Amino acid sequence: MSIESTLFDGGCTCRFVRYRMTTKPLFVHCCHCRWCQRETGASFALNALIEADRVQLLQGEVEIINTPSNSGKGQKISRCPQCRIAVWSNYAGGGDAVRFIRVGTLDEPDRLPPDIHIFTASKQPGSYFRPMCQLWLSTTKHRRCGPRKALNAERLYWHGPHRSSPNA
Repeated sequence: MSIESTLFDGGCTCRFVRYRMTTKPLFVHCCHCRWCQRETGASFALNALIEADRVQLLQGEVEIINTPSNSGKGQKISRCPQCRIAVWSNYAGGGDAVRFIRVGTLDEPDRLPPDIHIFTASKQPGSYFRPMCQLWLSTTKHRRCGPRKALNAERLYWHGPHRSSPNA
């Protein structure tokens, strides 16, 4: 596998902010919680969870907006200061160590389909799940319907990543 196949570039709409993920993410989740629905104005948020040291800011700068979250610990949303597009978030559970990259801000978002759907108990009518992915009713109750790729999702939310090598 070439190094280029593990690079994922992205940015905001106006292209002031450009970033690169230097490895594949730990996993990609599709969150159907009411908070994500409210924040995005959509049925769900699609996030690639990756260690912050594997995300390079190539151009521009981000403005960090502190917002409330369902846990009560808040989240930091990193936005372009010009077009206001959110490019990633950091949640209190992972601190600054884990970034939730907004998959829709990637140049090639189709390269990262969701591995897991969470908070499916509050999904909007008409939301469908691809076969062989994980479905979680909340962060604690889940129904496994495919590979075990994302079974550590809850641990990552609350305790951060435990991946040692960049190629893990």
